[in-house]
Amino acid sequence: METTCCVVGGGPAGMMAGLLLARAGVDVTVLEKHEDFFRDFRGDTIHPATLRVLAELGIAEQFLALPHTRMPRVSMETPSGPVTIADFTRLRPYGFIAFVPQWDFLDFLHDQAKAFPSFRLIRRAQVTDLLLDAGRIAGVRAETADGPLEVGADLVLAADGRDSVVRERAGLEVVGTSPPIDVLWFRLPRATDEEVPFFRSEHDSVLVSINRGTYWQLAYVIPHQGLDRVQERGLPAFRAAVAAVVPTFADRLETVTDWEQVKLLSVRVDRLRRWYRPGLLCIGDAAHAMSPAGGVGINLAIQDAVAAANVLAPAFRAGRPTTDQLRAVQRRRELATRVTQAFQIRVVGHLYPRSGSTGADRPDPLPVRVIRRLPALRHLTGRFIGMGLRPEHVRTAPAAPVG
Repeated sequence: METTCCVVGGGPAGMMAGLLLARAGVDVTVLEKHEDFFRDFRGDTIHPATLRVLAELGIAEQFLALPHTRMPRVSMETPSGPVTIADFTRLRPYGFIAFVPQWDFLDFLHDQAKAFPSFRLIRRAQVTDLLLDAGRIAGVRAETADGPLEVGADLVLAADGRDSVVRERAGLEVVGTSPPIDVLWFRLPRATDEEVPFFRSEHDSVLVSINRGTYWQLAYVIPHQGLDRVQERGLPAFRAAVAAVVPTFADRLETVTDWEQVKLLSVRVDRLRRWYRPGLLCIGDAAHAMSPAGGVGINLAIQDAVAAANVLAPAFRAGRPTTDQLRAVQRRRELATRVTQAFQIRVVGHLYPRSGSTGADRPDPLPVRVIRRLPALRHLTGRFIGMGLRPEHVRTAPAAPVG
């Protein structure tokens, strides 16, 4: 089959790019390797910058009609007491982070995109290789439920995540540094109206608690490559460590009876030296894998998609995107990526446990001590986390009305 733009990956970057390009009248085919969008490991945070993009598309209030919770501030609890480390309330038009399961967010974007006749989504399509034409990338090969598929395209937009097959097949160079943490991801039942701190630190343990209505999605932070040590101590010790951070969870931790219920998210921060080749552009985690710190990965992916669509939509109307235009997308987004990754590793990384830490007498991390002394900084951290360094505006006009 042939398409103008083949988007590989149906995550936030891919679905937003697909929506924006189809809205601009570009023929778009999104290939998603899974049957649906349901994945527990996907982040839930929809930042103010993303909400502003939805507002510019005229769909923010429709999105906020979905079940969600709002976080106007990020507060954490340490042995020294509670502290607000980021305040979003001064941001406009939305002064909060919305927590929505990512599968609901992606379903929402799909519902918006499929209203445009030039959009199609093919599920259970695993991209395996690239098509080449005189050295230029001209499409992809994929395995689907109906057999092998070749998709020819004027441009392949790689949005297939931190383990991107497309960027590997394209031979793009990856550079980066891993932060000193991994995350153990599990869930516990939630009592009606129960509230706990979003981010809680106790001695040398950190727990992030995401309210998903009937259950808590929990992220227990461990030192990088520390899973073997945690498992050697056994599940009872793991349950006790979590209960030490949030004692009210103690009665429910017995529901964690097997390590199969506890999934490892190995945190990695990297980026491509070059995001493009003739006929190919990488965005989102395929271009720059982020740490979960601050939940900013989704927001950066969305901003990439907006910036890419702003460049690509007029380029497609003139023919097909040139290498200079692909380079322009990277130049637009690269500084924000580099600064955010540095922030995650050098600043936010201090909030998390490290191998060899003694724990009990560890003082509050330096960023927390600074914000305690200068509380006005919480508005600056709120702007940086909520909006990013270079928030994008939608500059693509719709080619046809929805419906």
